[in-house]
Amino acid sequence: MTNSLLDETHDPRTESWVVTANAAGSAFPLQNLPFGVGRAASSEMLSVFVAIGDQALDLKACAAAGLLDGLFDGDARTVLGGTDLNALMARSPQDWHALRLWLHRALREGSPLQEVLTPLLSPAGTLQMKVPAQIGDYTDFYCSVEHATNVGKLFRPDNPLLPNFKSLPVGYHGRASSIVVSRTDVRRPAGQIRSGDGIVHAPSAMLDFELELGAFVGIREDQPGPRPLPAARDRLFGLCIVNDWSARDIQAWEYQPLGPFLSKSFATTLSPWVVTMEALAPFRVPARRRSAGDPPLLAYLGDAQDAAQGALAVELTASLTSEAMRAQGCAPVVVTRTNAAGLYWTFAQMLTHHMSNGCPMAPGDLVASGTISGEEKGSQGCLMELTRRGAEPVDLGNGEIRRFLQDGDEIVLEGLCERDGFRSIGFGACRGRVTPAIEWQ
Repeated sequence: MTNSLLDETHDPRTESWVVTANAAGSAFPLQNLPFGVGRAASSEMLSVFVAIGDQALDLKACAAAGLLDGLFDGDARTVLGGTDLNALMARSPQDWHALRLWLHRALREGSPLQEVLTPLLSPAGTLQMKVPAQIGDYTDFYCSVEHATNVGKLFRPDNPLLPNFKSLPVGYHGRASSIVVSRTDVRRPAGQIRSGDGIVHAPSAMLDFELELGAFVGIREDQPGPRPLPAARDRLFGLCIVNDWSARDIQAWEYQPLGPFLSKSFATTLSPWVVTMEALAPFRVPARRRSAGDPPLLAYLGDAQDAAQGALAVELTASLTSEAMRAQGCAPVVVTRTNAAGLYWTFAQMLTHHMSNGCPMAPGDLVASGTISGEEKGSQGCLMELTRRGAEPVDLGNGEIRRFLQDGDEIVLEGLCERDGFRSIGFGACRGRVTPAIEWQ
């Protein structure tokens, strides 16, 4: 890692006057400062917030009070006064840094702004959160070679990994209109399913979660077109956790020849807080090394900086609770532990490839990693892999097993970054509960 990525905002010794931010294990210490959009219990209006400990600072109120005058060329009220993060995402990395630096200095111990800012805090747990950006377009990639190989083995045992996987980041165009924020219930979808009796239209019996990371695109550009890898890297604003819910039985029938459709478009859940790329700087690690025999990396998909620190060490977990478990007071069962550092493609590579044909990208667009899986047992990022398409069910420890999700099941995805010499930071939970399918009249 180059020292230029780190500054005073990453210093682990600095603490906040918001004392809960200093507690061991806090997801949102002073070194994190993720952004979200929500409504405080005392307000009818949505605001942009930054999370600090168990509190959230209202940035719309800060801007309205003139506390941010001088940032964004004097345009703080416009940038932070809306109901989404798009205006902030549209600014430059220099503006993102200026805001982070102001927040860090305003919220750290000894800040002269403590008295002014204290009334602008709300308990984060009381906020009614929303999807943090107006997402014009959403692309889901397929960047875990373990996931691609594991799924391929289920359908093509002799040829599990398709030949294009190691030449380009494979992706498909997702449905932005069905993206929802954490804590939104997810209704079981129905669709065409191939059965022993032919083709039926029925509720999915093979509903699955997918543990992913998502990156929000920033910087408004007037002239769309191909961008080299460094320029694509600069456009990454921040990350959230993504649950790309999947109906495997619908998917198996519909995906050839054009890929996922109704099996994916019914719901995608996001964690509400966006952790900035600047906050993640201490947790950058080298991109995954290509194996001997892999096809050569085309020049537009590689540079020295991406090779040295293009990946991110994010520990990820998926936990499940059933309706019966909640009634019995059982703790959630962690079904997956994995790490995003093992992805075959980096987010910068995903984005530069996305734009390589001239495709325009707008602030607030979302690109997701695809299911993140590892090599070890229990590191697979979906039930399709964990249970080998239902052949080896997961034991929930209370007499229940799961091949795929049942009504009432709740999935919670979480992410944590840890490194010696730095404060650990988290993403907050990405939570969703399955509700029964709609009965057709």
